[in-house]
Amino acid sequence: MAEERKISMAVIRRLPRYYRYLGELLEKGVDKISSRELSEKMNVTASQIRQDLNNFGGFGQQGYGYNVDYLHQEISKILGLDQNYKMIVVGVGNLGQALANYNSFERRGFKLVGLFDVNPRLIGMSIRGLEVYDIDKMEMFVKENDVDIAILTLPKIRVKQVAENLAKWGIKGLWNFSAVDLVLPEGVQVENVHLSHSLMTLAYKIKDDEEES
Repeated sequence: MAEERKISMAVIRRLPRYYRYLGELLEKGVDKISSRELSEKMNVTASQIRQDLNNFGGFGQQGYGYNVDYLHQEISKILGLDQNYKMIVVGVGNLGQALANYNSFERRGFKLVGLFDVNPRLIGMSIRGLEVYDIDKMEMFVKENDVDIAILTLPKIRVKQVAENLAKWGIKGLWNFSAVDLVLPEGVQVENVHLSHSLMTLAYKIKDDEEES
């Protein structure tokens, strides 16, 4: 949908923030909000918010603003959160275990169904009731369980081959934490996550702030 309408990735990446802030407003019992009020909470201009949401139909009413519950639901649909996704973690070291233990994914429709590794010390251990399997069993598991997403926390040297195999086996998306940018055939979506990039951005902000003061 985003590609057909030529919606920029910058807009798409802001949608989860809107979704999160609107969810927080719902928890506080807020029924409606203006773009100005939302801009103050999100540190995004009111004009930017209106432009972003107009890509998908607008959702606001002049003189009223946005119905918080309705907008939250509509953004959920745009992001695909009205569906359920089955996920596996491939690479159950420290980061893999931390992600496997993060149960907030499930509240948004992402269900962890399998864990895989090559390390004999990890195979057979249990995380949140799921046993860690040998990676050799992954092909059959992915096909039999219609797995949608694989979270990759593998070393650089292994991740490309594993990703290509997962694509062949029918995986729809890869959430890749493996410090290398993956590019796969059309039909397999990849989100490459570099934790160090965020940390370096923070370092820049600190340095820039110190130079200004």
